[in-house]
Amino acid sequence: MHGANLAIALRNLQADVELVGVGGDHMQAAGVRLLSGLERVDGIGVVGFSQIRKGFANLKTLKHFLQKETFDAIVLIDNPGMNLRLAKIAARFGHRIIYYIAPQIWAWGSRRIHLIKRVIHRVLVVLPFEKTLYDEAGVPCDYVGHPLLDSMEAAYDQGEVRCRLGMSEKGLVIGVLPGSRIHEVETLLPEMLLAVRYIKSEYPHVCCVVGKSPSIPNEWFEGFFKEANVPVKIIAHQSNDVMAASDVLLVASGTATLQAGLIGTPMIIAYRMSWLTFRVVKMIGLVNHIGLVNLVAGKGIVPELLQEEAVASRLSQEALRLLKNRDLYEEMRESFKDVRAKMGTPGASKRAAQAVLKECQI
Repeated sequence: MHGANLAIALRNLQADVELVGVGGDHMQAAGVRLLSGLERVDGIGVVGFSQIRKGFANLKTLKHFLQKETFDAIVLIDNPGMNLRLAKIAARFGHRIIYYIAPQIWAWGSRRIHLIKRVIHRVLVVLPFEKTLYDEAGVPCDYVGHPLLDSMEAAYDQGEVRCRLGMSEKGLVIGVLPGSRIHEVETLLPEMLLAVRYIKSEYPHVCCVVGKSPSIPNEWFEGFFKEANVPVKIIAHQSNDVMAASDVLLVASGTATLQAGLIGTPMIIAYRMSWLTFRVVKMIGLVNHIGLVNLVAGKGIVPELLQEEAVASRLSQEALRLLKNRDLYEEMRESFKDVRAKMGTPGASKRAAQAVLKECQI
């Protein structure tokens, strides 16, 4: 999504730009010629052998490509586990490298900063506090704002959004966003749906709307819904509307938490990872929160339920606490206004494109 928006902005600024890359349907529709022969690698944290094999196979393919082709710039987007390895390869062949949505050195410490200083020509950061950290590390850096602001409305009318989605304007709606990776959906969706069943015991007419990521096949959802025993409406490719239509969200930790905060819908954050990954995070991580909305806020404004806490009983307990305590509910919404104010103004994709083109002229 971010690659596609950047591609559109680049073409708007310079119509004859040629774009080649790694991505999906959105980038292809935006005019990027996609490289073939690459496998999707779906993993986070300490991954398995199959994912490692696919990752290194992709690196090998990209190494051959970068060795024989010449570009004005290579733009890496997020995904530091793969992209920092790719950056070393690209630097070896003399490419100019720009990192958009740069590695989160504020969460993982300075281990990566030496590599970034050595091989990256410029980083483009999307969170307001990141520029100071990169400036202090001596890495050329521009703060461009977060591209999420480019893909959402300034404000949402809940009733209008519900009508657009074919839902009743009134009534309690619980939104469920279980993540964009298959392992996230497998571990979180059953607990989230069961939590909605618990909520239904106190709010009999509750409706559940599930935001489906385009990266998750439809068949992965069908089995979970058969066992849910609650009315469920599935909405694909419209996470903004799912969030705006809901009264409370159950959200997998990730960018979606910041997205929901910018829209202003109260939420509960949940996440589960492998025991080994969790231990590594606990040992290495330098932050007190995992939810991006809490990190931007600089404090815990949204409950985070991790590992054994990410179960239906706790999810429903926290959701009901919000629903029954209007002061608590409105306090969270007010905190989200502060988060949005910190994120600046829309136009991140255009500002990132301008920085890329400027770097190409050096």
